[in-house]
Amino acid sequence: MKYIQAEYSGPLHGEVQIPGSKNSSLALLAASCLADDVVTLEGIPSIDDVRMIEGIGQDIGLVLKQEAGRIVIDPRRLHSAVIDPGKASGYRASYYFAGALLSKFGSVTIGFPGGDNFVSRPIDQHFKVFQALGAQVRLFEDHYVVEAAELRGADIFFDTITSGATINALLAAARARGRTMLYNAATDPEVVDTASFLNRLGARIYGAGTERIRIEGVPYLHGGTHAAIPDRLIAGAFLMCAGLQGGQITVKNVIPEHLGACLAKLEEVGLHVECGESHITAYGTGSLRATRIRAGMYPGFATDLQQPMTALLLQAKGKSIVTDRVFPKRFAHVPQLRRLGAEIELRKESAFIRGGLPLQGGWVHATDVRAGTCLLMAGLAAEGVTRITGVEHIERGYEDVIGSFRSIGAKLSFRDLDAEELPGLAHLGECP
Repeated sequence: MKYIQAEYSGPLHGEVQIPGSKNSSLALLAASCLADDVVTLEGIPSIDDVRMIEGIGQDIGLVLKQEAGRIVIDPRRLHSAVIDPGKASGYRASYYFAGALLSKFGSVTIGFPGGDNFVSRPIDQHFKVFQALGAQVRLFEDHYVVEAAELRGADIFFDTITSGATINALLAAARARGRTMLYNAATDPEVVDTASFLNRLGARIYGAGTERIRIEGVPYLHGGTHAAIPDRLIAGAFLMCAGLQGGQITVKNVIPEHLGACLAKLEEVGLHVECGESHITAYGTGSLRATRIRAGMYPGFATDLQQPMTALLLQAKGKSIVTDRVFPKRFAHVPQLRRLGAEIELRKESAFIRGGLPLQGGWVHATDVRAGTCLLMAGLAAEGVTRITGVEHIERGYEDVIGSFRSIGAKLSFRDLDAEELPGLAHLGECP
């Protein structure tokens, strides 16, 4: 078993090239199944979730080839819509295959989604989409089956704003007969990116990025080329690093408009932010102010950024509050931060943080990719050495986590666990 060793690194300085969005890439790869010809995707990060999709592709006849920084996908040999439950449960976004394969095969068998270990992800809104379009959904112990002799357009009102179900609706309705209207749709950049990709292939999707989306079903989608949008969540976390000890960090290959709420909060707590056309620079002033964060759906402050932001707020003197009503149980990082000396109290969906106290290195465990980012940041600001297990969760979201952080001066390294270090894991309740 390997772990990441983080050492106190002082002010961080440097530039980071931001990869393509993980969340967008997972949708785009599944959406390629809808095409009737070869598709080329650029900017897809080389991460574990993408490798899981490659494994699923081998089972169902979806041919994926890595070529010079791009992935070429040939869906013409698709022969099955039965996806191994074990592989489907290996990552969250496996449910996109249900929407992407249904119109071609009429029946999809797939395991329940897995991935981040901070809360079970409800998929009732996905089922609502399929049923509204004329499909039947049957649930079993470790998988579900979606069946439809024909998908027909419908008016769909989401009970809650959900990016995943909105994207799945785009996939299922793109080749359905007639018009589909989505109301209370998610407006995330990843939704817009998926719609843009499908439109390149010949889909007729209008209004993506607004709360009302219209899809005119088409019988055929041709091939094409598309580049995934930059990962706004990775970019936001790196910008926060500039405030840990007062540094200067530039993220390149970004769309600043996608980070509006994050940038506003960084300035509110005391960082200075400058935006260019495709880059953002954050300057740490050495003095941070406590604040309140309320995570919400886009364009609000992203739930995926509340955990890294918690690491930053530990450096701000005073009392900060982080509230997450999107995923109220997304606080598995808090007991781990306490191991480093953080004073954080949990009450329902809120974390009350007493910032400005010194942190001391120790053993901690990452339960999901964003919690891992938070613990990395805390380790870089803590005295001594911090050792982070649960590396597999971090690698789900980062192509080269060590190299990326080292580019801004972070002292990080992979280490292999040896027998002498086992006693250090004795009190990590969530660590194997």
